[in-house]
Amino acid sequence: MGRGEPLLATASRVRRWLLVEQPGPWGRDALLESRMEDRVARTLHSRARRSGARVLLVRRPRWAEPGPRRAYLAHTSPSARWIEWLGLDDEADLLDVDLSVLAGETPPGLGEPGPPSVRLVCTNGRHDPCCADEGRPVVRALAEEGLDEVWESSHVGGDRFAANVVVLPTGVYFGRVPPERAGELLRDHDRGVLDLQHFRGRSSLPPLVQAAEIFLRRELGERGLDALRALETTPRGADAVSVVLERGAERYWVHVGRERGDPEHLTCTDAGLSRPWRYLLFGWGPLAGPEVDSGPWRERP
Repeated sequence: MGRGEPLLATASRVRRWLLVEQPGPWGRDALLESRMEDRVARTLHSRARRSGARVLLVRRPRWAEPGPRRAYLAHTSPSARWIEWLGLDDEADLLDVDLSVLAGETPPGLGEPGPPSVRLVCTNGRHDPCCADEGRPVVRALAEEGLDEVWESSHVGGDRFAANVVVLPTGVYFGRVPPERAGELLRDHDRGVLDLQHFRGRSSLPPLVQAAEIFLRRELGERGLDALRALETTPRGADAVSVVLERGAERYWVHVGRERGDPEHLTCTDAGLSRPWRYLLFGWGPLAGPEVDSGPWRERP
């Protein structure tokens, strides 16, 4: 956490979500190592892999009022986003849910319309102690500020960026969120404004497109949640792309690439060394014509 690794373009690539309320302890692989019935957990794990869905376990903060057990279905894509919730009389009820509905751009109507935002704070300490150490103070701070729909979550990706907060159904990832800033950051999100200092990216976009969006936001000072829309991506080899982004009536070209950083331990539980991606901005500017190549390009150094 003290390495100062940039946050940009580190949101996990997920568009289909199933959140299952599961109280009690979670292991490193939370879905398969919790108090959930083994048959249910393994079936959900298998179905999620086949359907490209991410299954997260969630639980209410320890001090929260108990309520009926529930699950959330969510879809996050650039063209559509929605969330529904289901009441669970028994966790085996989840086996009646066809996870292919998570691919649809309209809610399937299996449950009730979801809230405007569900806030997930990773506290899965068995996956990485940093998540619990950094995440739980954020959960406590949000509860003290009276924010609703705040859930502790299993691993969301990027332990080294704890405290990690994910907002559905926008699919926005925030990292290194301090407790004293968490409430303001999420209230800003709910009114359509991003905190660029802690913004990791959107789960609906590939990493290089996430990087292009964030670089352009920084150049323009653009914090509007839905102010930018990726229109076109042109590969420039394996690790570089040209992206056209739209802001209102304006269009911009952004050329970005990535390269591997130096080998290092990324988290406190890493047994080996990893080389995280580092993202590079090669150039950007207003798009004068219809072609991506209207902007200058230079090869990655």
